[in-house]
Amino acid sequence: MTVDRFIRMFAGAFVMISLALGLEASPVFVSQWFLAFTAFVGFNLFQSSFTNLCPLATILRKLGVSDTASSCGTR
Repeated sequence: MTVDRFIRMFAGAFVMISLALGLEASPVFVSQWFLAFTAFVGFNLFQSSFTNLCPLATILRKLGVSDTASSCGTR
């Protein structure tokens, strides 16, 4: 998997989890303050589209995750 796919996966998971924990209608409701985390994830995605700065991408690259996807025929 590439850095971009990991970022989309993490962002989607964090939004879904924080919505589940922050909405009163949810069976796993904890506190409405979890909605602030949803806003943080959205703001981070928004600012990274302008600045090209993403902390998760930096961490993933240091962990050795590839920036480009290789096809089945190349190595």
